[in-house]
Amino acid sequence: MKTRNIITALILLPLCTFAQGKKQKQPNIVFIFIDDLGWGDVGCYGNDFIDTPNIDQLARDGMRFTDFYAAGAVCSPTRCAVQSGQNQARIGITAHIPGHWRPFERVINPQTTMALPLDVVTVAESMKEAGYTTGYVGKWHLGRGDKYGPSKQGYDFAAEINGPHLPGRFRATDPKITKPRPDQFRTDYESELCESFIQENKDQPFFLMLSPFAVHIPLGSKSGLVEKYSKRAEEKNRNLPHPVYAGLVEEVDDQVGRIIAELEKQNLTKNTMVVFTSDNGGLIKRYDYQEETDDIVSDLAPLKGEKGSLHEGGIRVPLIVKYPGVVNAGTTCSEPAISYDFYPTFVEAGKGKLPTNQTIDGLNILPLFQNPKVKLNRKAIHWHYPHYHHDRPASAIRERDWKLIEYLDGSGDIELYHIAQDLSESKNLANEKKGKVGDLKQKLIAWRNDVLARIPVPNPSYDPERAPEWWSRRTGKLIDSSARKRFPTTEKDL
Repeated sequence: MKTRNIITALILLPLCTFAQGKKQKQPNIVFIFIDDLGWGDVGCYGNDFIDTPNIDQLARDGMRFTDFYAAGAVCSPTRCAVQSGQNQARIGITAHIPGHWRPFERVINPQTTMALPLDVVTVAESMKEAGYTTGYVGKWHLGRGDKYGPSKQGYDFAAEINGPHLPGRFRATDPKITKPRPDQFRTDYESELCESFIQENKDQPFFLMLSPFAVHIPLGSKSGLVEKYSKRAEEKNRNLPHPVYAGLVEEVDDQVGRIIAELEKQNLTKNTMVVFTSDNGGLIKRYDYQEETDDIVSDLAPLKGEKGSLHEGGIRVPLIVKYPGVVNAGTTCSEPAISYDFYPTFVEAGKGKLPTNQTIDGLNILPLFQNPKVKLNRKAIHWHYPHYHHDRPASAIRERDWKLIEYLDGSGDIELYHIAQDLSESKNLANEKKGKVGDLKQKLIAWRNDVLARIPVPNPSYDPERAPEWWSRRTGKLIDSSARKRFPTTEKDL
């Protein structure tokens, strides 16, 4: 008996050794989460004006998604979805914190939850459970940093940075973080912190989220880049995109290049997943809280709408994934996916476990990385944005090729589009396809009931003449559009 056990062990040993040798290491994950970058703002998505060589190379080395969506039309809702793995309507973070306010409109918008609750198990906490070191660099916008910031939500290294782009205009909230140099731009400072994090954690699996303030307003970029794109605009006889905006997009591209270069320097490229996306659609108007605006930032054609709208321009965003050994280089995926899919995808890739006492709305999209033709087992994708911004309060549902938008301002307005045939949402089919409208509307209502989505209510103070007024939730005062502050746009203006 003892001899037989020894022989069996000798037979199995090579098999076990082989299996262990083939076992894939936990990949490092770098998640680059741009602010307000539009679907078509980079070269690999059709932009022929702004130079984005590093992002374009990332697409050539990985997979580009054509039908990827931000969970929200503005920043905080999508950030909530990424960190929680849930549609943000469950938590109530449905507007950017604290949100805009139009007190004399037809309906009263629900108040947004003011911070990501601490009892939510974040993606960082799940990655830590799987043995990862976690890092966060950049904008948070999910509650006050001292109480609800990334350091309180599972991130070992948390460089929450507040303030706009130009030197001397931003700071890290944690005094222990290395301070920026007086002449340092925010994008360079963020990149430097990411490089340091990669260097310090190269010998262990890490999850790093870079969330730059770029390309959010107030716009500001390096004078050399602004001059470059001003000259290019003259040569091409083009008014858009805005030269300052174009310069800021190129700064983001440089961030991507620096991170890729650092991974290569540390010999980590082959075992690192790099994900690049945006928190919501692009911005057309420079001042996003007023009806009358000074500058037009960009052109989102062929998409309709912009940030703050549930039309495609407000929610369809770039997604590029580079994952050597899993994602084939130069591939494209047209299967619809959404921001809260990142949570279960990262946890699965990192060989971790999802929380057992928390609903996860997202789906693991690793099968798409391996085969872009796969269809996800998902009935529909939903959005809920019950606020005035660049459009009226609304909810939306996309079920395969069909998309319905229901306005929640008491108008009863419904829009129905066949997205596969009408990307520009130019033909509202609601009157022609009443059966489809009824079906999708009932599904949307059922979903809102399931997640306990907060709904606008009729406003007893409704005043048609004063309805367009924007008020600040922070100050409780009317925003005076005649007293706008002119922000510097380059370091030469400081």
